[in-house]
Amino acid sequence: MSDKCSGLKSELMTEAEGIIDELVAWTADTPTPNLTQIEDIVLKLRQRLSERMALAVIEAQAAVRPVPGPNCPTCGREMHYKDRKANTVESRVGQLPLARGYYYCEACKSGLFPPGSTTGTVGQPLE
Repeated sequence: MSDKCSGLKSELMTEAEGIIDELVAWTADTPTPNLTQIEDIVLKLRQRLSERMALAVIEAQAAVRPVPGPNCPTCGREMHYKDRKANTVESRVGQLPLARGYYYCEACKSGLFPPGSTTGTVGQPLE
């Protein structure tokens, strides 16, 4: 396992342990929960862990800026790195606050905030 993956695993294990601790504390404080209450807390905690896991993997990929830049989805020319920008992306696991590289196409006057729209295709890598 690479150092990058070991660090990611350690970070996620710490996050998961904290969420499990919350569930254990909730269980101790709620001695006779009904099924709906149990489902509600489990779904809430699962959502948080899912968002954190997705964000951690995306951030690990964001540490490496692609050289050359990605191709413009409109004209196919290379896009140029402008800066890191913050954006909130709605994903299948929830909203993810990302700080990613922003790329701009001088020819089309359009920008791209990877992973961008290419992530909508199942099986495609994040670019």
